[in-house]
Amino acid sequence: MIRIALACSFLTALVAQEPETIVESTQPEAIEMGAGSHRFAWVAGWGTTADGKDIGNTHGCVVVDAAGHVYANTDTEDAVRIYDRDGHLLRTWGKDWKGGLHGMTLVREGEKEFLYLAHTARHEVAKATLAGEVLWTLGAPAEAGVYDDAAKFKPTSVAVADNGDIYVADGYGQSWIHQFDKDRAYVRSFGGRGKEPGKLQTPHGIWIDRRVEPHVLVVCDRENHRLQLFDLDGKHLRVLDTEVRRPCNVCAYGDDVAVADLCGRVSLFDKEWKVITHLGDNPDQKQWANNGVPRAKWRDGVFIAPHGAAFDADGNLYVLDWVAAGRISKLARR
Repeated sequence: MIRIALACSFLTALVAQEPETIVESTQPEAIEMGAGSHRFAWVAGWGTTADGKDIGNTHGCVVVDAAGHVYANTDTEDAVRIYDRDGHLLRTWGKDWKGGLHGMTLVREGEKEFLYLAHTARHEVAKATLAGEVLWTLGAPAEAGVYDDAAKFKPTSVAVADNGDIYVADGYGQSWIHQFDKDRAYVRSFGGRGKEPGKLQTPHGIWIDRRVEPHVLVVCDRENHRLQLFDLDGKHLRVLDTEVRRPCNVCAYGDDVAVADLCGRVSLFDKEWKVITHLGDNPDQKQWANNGVPRAKWRDGVFIAPHGAAFDADGNLYVLDWVAAGRISKLARR
């Protein structure tokens, strides 16, 4: 019995001396960003092509429909690319919209959803189905009296109010906001080029803030480096010029607002327009608003030139960077 006990003790000692096997994870560590309850994880490789090819210049917007499908613009014949929530490409359309499909807003009307599009090169806005069937188009409003040439109308963004009124930002043209009723009859224009409150310099993106009553129109007054608020009759209300660099577009999830800022970050604001946190802030100012940054210099967790952003129903955030090769990123809400 003593010999058996000694043998067992010897074997136990040998097992204890064997080196521990360490299995290294092949999964990259998730990059997290944000603050407090507003934290996100960068989803590496979201929306990339299987062959690694470029998708084309992403100079437009991104929106999410009720089914969770993500719609993003490029300047190619695939002017609208539709992905599932995991980044798999489902389909594309838009051959006739190549080169200038800049603004895209998703609007729910009854039980259906539609896309309102702004095309800078075609000098028009349009309403289309999610499949790309154009229902109507709208060009430069002669009634505004500000266009001696319709080609100077270069709309960049569209917003639609609950009563059906349509607001069009002539962001790359004469810096006016034009308002039409639900039947596309001209109502008024406001803004115009300038630096004083109420005037605009590249009203790049517009968005109706439904978090407050009455609703207000938020304008990304990009080249004045500020946001401006107007009531829905065009009366100027407020200037917001802190914590933004060159704001491009706005989206919301609950009471939180995300501002896609061309200078290398997305900023989150609360209902009172107080900054919550900045996401993906790029420390390299040479990359800010730089369309030519090559893929080799992209870094996960860091934006280059956020041009559009959209939340899905779960609060995940999709961001479209203005880069020639084309870049769409997903931030998964934690």
